[in-house]
Amino acid sequence: MPKISQAQKDARRQQILAAAVRCFSRDGFHATTTADIVRESGVSQGTLYLYFATKDEIVAALADDRHQGDAFLNALAEAEHDPVQGLFLLIELYGRGLADPNRREARRVGVQGWGEALRSPAILASITQGHAAVRRAIVHLIERGQGSGQVRPELDPEAAARTLIALFHGLMLQATWSETVDLEACGRLIREMIRTAILTGATSAEPT
Repeated sequence: MPKISQAQKDARRQQILAAAVRCFSRDGFHATTTADIVRESGVSQGTLYLYFATKDEIVAALADDRHQGDAFLNALAEAEHDPVQGLFLLIELYGRGLADPNRREARRVGVQGWGEALRSPAILASITQGHAAVRRAIVHLIERGQGSGQVRPELDPEAAARTLIALFHGLMLQATWSETVDLEACGRLIREMIRTAILTGATSAEPT
């Protein structure tokens, strides 16, 4: 029997996870069985168990994959020479993902994952680790801005990061409930809030 390449293994894993997203988005975590995911993905039950021993492992893997993508966005923002520009870029990048209609199913699953984290330590660990990485990126940008005199020196970077993330989570929840949320208007307001509550007014890097 020919050996399966790593690329083929990765493709099969993504095939299973994509099927799980469709099932979870449509029916929820608890109503979805591994048999449902097998049917949706087109793989055998045995093949699924080669990759994931339980349904919780699938949920955790979806969170891990999401956070790997987030890590790329965080790195792009932190690579900006100007920390304020980096902060605005981070908001723009995450906002694009929130507005992307192709990610609607993934957003539905993400919101369900928040609830699952309350009962599963493994899912909680995966989700909180991902959120912590985003929070650290924001904290780092704000601290750099304080060092350059662009961000208010009295500002608590940790509190600011948690507040910005809370705004994003709230918008994600509302956008998942309804497709009528004006995300562009919300984004403009968040940028204005940053200008008035976070920046000193000494920066020239604010977007219009």
